[in-house]
This record gives sequence, structure tokens and C-alpha cells, in this order.
Amino acid sequence: MHHPHLIPSAALEEDEDDDSKKVPLFRRYETQGVIRQISFYLSGEIGAPIHYTDLLYTLRSTSESDIVFLHLNTQGGNFDTGLQIINNIAASPAHVITILEARAYSMGALIFLAGDELIVHDTCQLMFHNYSSALIGKGNEQQAQVMASGKWFEKVMRHVCMPFLSAEELERIFRGEDIWLDTDDIRRRLHRIQQGLPTTVPRKPRAKKSE
Repeated sequence: MHHPHLIPSAALEEDEDDDSKKVPLFRRYETQGVIRQISFYLSGEIGAPIHYTDLLYTLRSTSESDIVFLHLNTQGGNFDTGLQIINNIAASPAHVITILEARAYSMGALIFLAGDELIVHDTCQLMFHNYSSALIGKGNEQQAQVMASGKWFEKVMRHVCMPFLSAEELERIFRGEDIWLDTDDIRRRLHRIQQGLPTTVPRKPRAKKSE
């Protein structure tokens, strides 16, 4: 007569231990990162670079997971300071969001355009114009300074403002014209840039009056 094969309880415990020691078919790991959100408010006139070292250092020392918000309400100011802020925005590992909260004129407008992401509130203004400076020194030194500063300014404007401003608009600025844009104009231009379209329609040449 065939008897069922009985397994001692000790052997069963050994088999269970063996199963528990088997390597799983996959392993799951999870990490949680901390996203820092840092806000700076550029209000009033932009002063000397020494006053912005905290902002500049923060832009340089952030990580790729950080977000830096620059809230703008400024009439512009020091060109060197603004350019240093723009260069540090470009070099920052963080995602930099510039927020137009009221107005940004002159260098303030350029800082606004330098952000990785641009946000504009209702009833805001941008204004672009040519630079102004005070000259010292002999006449030939002043002339050389004017030429060098003019070329530098034009290069910065083309690098930062295009394609938001057209080449034709930049030429108007270099000739001394001011360009004002409100929230509707700004949003329309940003939308057209996202679509890969030019932001402005070229002006048609004026028809000559017949004599």
C-alpha cells in the first residue's frame, strides 16, 4: 500500500527560509528632492552692483531644481548692474522667472526679457530707449568713449531684445526713439514668439506724393 510522503516540519521551515532569501525580480527605490523657491523684488531705481551681490550669488549658487523669481517694478538705472544681473541669469542653473508687476523701463525691461520664463500682470508697461551717460575727459577721449559705448549698447540690445523687438524697432531706438508697450502688446509678442512668428509686421514705406 502506498503511503503519502510526509515532510518533517523542520524541513518545511528550511524551505521557507530559502524562499525568503531569494533575490526579487525588481527593486524599487524612491528619493524626494527639495525644490527651493527664492524671490527677489527689484523695486525702484537700479543702483550700483555692490547692492546686488546677494542676488548675484544666489543666481550662481542655485541648483537645477531651484526656481528664482525676479519681481520687477523699476524705472531702470545702472547699465553695468543690469548687464551683470542678465549675465548671471544666463549662467544660473536655476529656472529664473521674471515677473512684470507694474513697470520695467530701460534696463529693467532688458532684465525682464532675460528670464527663462516671462510673466506679465495686467496693466503693466515696458519701455525701451537709448542709453544716456555723463562724459569726462578731453574731446578726443569723449568721442572714443561715445563710439565704444554705442557699439557695446547696440550689441547688448540685439542680444537681449531680439526677437521680442524687431531689427527695425532697434534701429529706431538707436536713433533716439522711445518704444512703449503695454500688457496686451507684451503678451501678444510673447505668444507670437512661442509660435515661431515675427512679433511685428514690417512698416510699409510711405507712398510718395505725386507732384
